[in-house]
Amino acid sequence: MELRASASWARPQEGPADAEAERPGAGARRPEPGPGAEAERPEPGAGAGPGALQAAPFLRCLCLVGFLDLFGVSMVVPLLGLHVKSLGASPTVAGIAGSSYGILQLLSSTPVGCWSDVIGRRFSLLVCILCSALGYLILGVSTNMFLFVLARVSVGIFKHTLSISRAMLSDLVPEKERPLAIGQLNTASSVGFILGPVVGGYLSELDGGFCLTCFICFSVFILNAGLVWLCPWSEASIRSTRSGLRLGESRAPSGKTGRAGPEASPGPGLEGEEGAGARGPWAEGAAALQRLRSLVTSEMGDVLLVRLLMALAVMLYHSNFVLALEERFGVRPKVTGHLISSCSALGALAGLALGPLLRLYRHDCPRLLLHSSALTCLLLLLFATAPTAGAAAVPALLLAFSTAVGRTCITDLQLAAGGARAGGALIGLGQSVTAVGRVVAPLLSGVAQEFSPCGPPSLGAALALAAVSVMLLHRPRYGGDGSGRLKSE
Repeated sequence: MELRASASWARPQEGPADAEAERPGAGARRPEPGPGAEAERPEPGAGAGPGALQAAPFLRCLCLVGFLDLFGVSMVVPLLGLHVKSLGASPTVAGIAGSSYGILQLLSSTPVGCWSDVIGRRFSLLVCILCSALGYLILGVSTNMFLFVLARVSVGIFKHTLSISRAMLSDLVPEKERPLAIGQLNTASSVGFILGPVVGGYLSELDGGFCLTCFICFSVFILNAGLVWLCPWSEASIRSTRSGLRLGESRAPSGKTGRAGPEASPGPGLEGEEGAGARGPWAEGAAALQRLRSLVTSEMGDVLLVRLLMALAVMLYHSNFVLALEERFGVRPKVTGHLISSCSALGALAGLALGPLLRLYRHDCPRLLLHSSALTCLLLLLFATAPTAGAAAVPALLLAFSTAVGRTCITDLQLAAGGARAGGALIGLGQSVTAVGRVVAPLLSGVAQEFSPCGPPSLGAALALAAVSVMLLHRPRYGGDGSGRLKSE
């Protein structure tokens, strides 16, 4: 009996049909066929099944939710520094208030993800949107630091719209199509992040511009909540983690999925799910955290380590981007702003390129992550050693593409390694790991800048190289069918 983890950085060893046949629940998309029905299809998960057709309207709705979310946020965030200064806060107090958001995101991401697993995606998404809207409304009327911090606390705890949306996507779409769906959501969100600062900058020029911008952001969030409420979500198609159902599976008593034989065996840490609906929400939340702990201590540790290293690498690069271009090449902030906008637009287009890329890689998302991370490492090194501003602009533009692809791949790999039954908790855990990077990166960037303006991107290249080394080191023990389960052979 040999145990091996099947989520990998390596290319799959089995053919597509074999991988689909081994994946838990691969034959359960239709209640009538047997467990091997999915393996008999020429192109499993290619969108021909009822699950893909059922998920299409929800995917469009979630993309609109993601667009509105970052559109509203990006109108306000660039203006926070000016508003804090207008309140008369000292730089130290402003820094502490600003860091409160990242710390609260770090502390709340995993619990909110587990909560969405227990209580349902739609309800948790509505609560998070409405509480975030309240935070931005308070921010708009804040006339002192107490109200400012209170608003940031509310937003820091409940601003998990995109995380829950990604978890919902993992429930709605087939596993093979999940990276493309997440890429489309990221693209829609990036478009909102491009347009938001333009609108916010125009509104800030008006009398009471910050208050008006916050009120418009509040209105956008209320509109988003209405969209989530009115969208025809179907409980038959949105799998409840509490009952352990996947998309298209028939419901069975006591939380059973109707799968027989080895296909019905749960993944690591998921034993004892039957009858979970009879337990209270607190017991289910504790069980979800226990499952998450078992996943982290088993096959997901290296996945989270790679996510942390790559997050630190990219954040170090962004931490002194404007300052480095000005000190090294004398580039004016206005020109740098145009470059940043171009990078954001290219990052948004990366989501559209994921489909051809996945077909080129035969839907081998781990191998695509390995190559995109290696490319990110090389581009960071080229940016740090560029002799001219033009030579630095080329890797900066390509970095927007490689990091967007890598971000989608690491999210999909995390879900594959842990299983979609705890998708909210897994994505929340990933956000917590990213939040650690947000806290640590400014400290590392400050130390690196003491030596050279090229210090942060150079350190980022070293961390990206470490992430690639981790993937290569763990490559032999992965099988690569993307199911993310420990299997007996």
